Amino acid sequence: MNSPVYTTPNACQDCYKCVRHCPVKAIRIEKGIASVIPEACVACGECVKVCPVHAKKIRSDLARLRELLASGARVYASVAPSFAGYFKGVTIERLAGALAEAGFEGVSETAHGAESVSSHVNRLFAESPRTSVMISSACPACVDFIRKYMPEWTDRISPLPSPVRAHVKLLKARHGDDIKVVFIGPCAAKKNESDRAPDELALAVTFPSLERFLGELGIDLARCPEAQLSLGPASEGRFYSVEGGMNDTLRDGTDRVRYVSVSGLDGLRRLLSTPPPPKESDARPVFIECLACPGGCVNGPAMKPGAANLETLLATDATAPIRASTVDSHCGGTVYRPESVPRKGHVEIEIAEALARIGKFTKSDEVNCGACGYESCRAFALAMLDGKAEEAMCHTYLKQNFQRTSNALIKYIPAGVVLVGPGGAILECNRQFAELVGAVGEFDALGGSLGGMDVGVLLPEYAALFTGALEHGSEIEKFRQPLKDRLINISVFSIAKGESAGAVLQDVTRNEFQREQIAAKARDVIQKNVKTVQEVARLFGEHIAETEIMLNEIAGSYESKTVGVSYNGGDSDSYLNG
Repeated sequence: MNSPVYTTPNACQDCYKCVRHCPVKAIRIEKGIASVIPEACVACGECVKVCPVHAKKIRSDLARLRELLASGARVYASVAPSFAGYFKGVTIERLAGALAEAGFEGVSETAHGAESVSSHVNRLFAESPRTSVMISSACPACVDFIRKYMPEWTDRISPLPSPVRAHVKLLKARHGDDIKVVFIGPCAAKKNESDRAPDELALAVTFPSLERFLGELGIDLARCPEAQLSLGPASEGRFYSVEGGMNDTLRDGTDRVRYVSVSGLDGLRRLLSTPPPPKESDARPVFIECLACPGGCVNGPAMKPGAANLETLLATDATAPIRASTVDSHCGGTVYRPESVPRKGHVEIEIAEALARIGKFTKSDEVNCGACGYESCRAFALAMLDGKAEEAMCHTYLKQNFQRTSNALIKYIPAGVVLVGPGGAILECNRQFAELVGAVGEFDALGGSLGGMDVGVLLPEYAALFTGALEHGSEIEKFRQPLKDRLINISVFSIAKGESAGAVLQDVTRNEFQREQIAAKARDVIQKNVKTVQEVARLFGEHIAETEIMLNEIAGSYESKTVGVSYNGGDSDSYLNG
């Protein structure tokens, strides 16, 4: 089965925000693309919420829902109590009417399963009053987090199913074991529950997927008639959707149990950062209600922005009266076992080599800025060794590389280069620039810099070009311009309008001199060629004249010899004229 959370590769912008926010660092960066590591992920959905381009997504499973509804199976919906925050102003009965129109045989609230779980938590404390610590099993993401990353606490998870699994048990007890139950809510982790036990929970879809599905069918929630709920309306179980809500259903007016609520996996990690105490104690028992999403399920990864507010809490409160948990049917038992995520061991020399790859050679080089998404440079180095991170994720390394490259280009480019800031103050330049403006002494005295000096003082005739580039973002090129005793080509360009500009000055004096030399030589060659042509023409003309005289002489001689000669009885005049 595919992971509940995945990345759309073409949309990922390699910003590493998902890495920074993932509480378990279950993200692998390959060629700049962030992908989820299924075996390490707990499906909390935090990456889905924070991804700025929505490249992280929750598997929709709509195709499976359509197939299930078309199969002829008796399908029931288990609707999470956070529906009040997603479908604002829509009653659960109206939502039930829409689902009935979509093909569901029955609709019920997951809150019924929550009430069953609360009833049995109280029963566990009554049966084992010396229990030291018990952790709620209501949130599957928290349960997986403890099993994978804090396995020493696994045996303190209450041996009860999650509310949705308890609800499935109630529904099947009422309507038959052959029914198929689909959970509808704000959670990605519920998909893991469905994937692991499809015979128990057939499918889990999110509120946005349901909204899309109803839209495809042309079902308008605002106009749907209300329908009756299987098992009737829930009450206090609806509080499970908000932080501290479960504890509100457990309090019985006594102080025999200390109730603690924590939301967010980082908060849970902090709370459980010490070794577990003995399982039994004479001190007051502590019950920990934990939810992976800060604020509770109303702030789940598939909720609309702004759902975890006071309005939603008040709407939930208005329809969820607190009553003593008196659910009689047993929700069943569950045993949770550790499933630690394997961690590779790395020796110190490997870590040092990984740190060196990102320019961290000493402890002082480890700035621990966290931009890569890891809390320290060392943690980032370990992630690289584990194949989860790439050198390009280190912003300080990239910056240093860019700075070194930039410095080398400026230093060795065979032209004068200068960068200026607001007001024309020089930020950086190379020695070639200092030579062109006649400020080599100052450049050497300032350790290879003219930083802070006014470019307009050094290049007064071109100050307006820098002002234009800074103020208007203009780009100007001028060729063969005079500068002291030289000729230059100058290109002034904007880098950031109002902030910085740059210029490249190329000394073309020698080129111009060489060009003049070549032109002079060309003129000499042309003159010589002209003279040669003229001489040839003269000689050729003389030759033509001499040839003409000679031919005339020959012709005259020929004519004198042929006068009076007769051919075939004709006279000479008739031949010559004939």
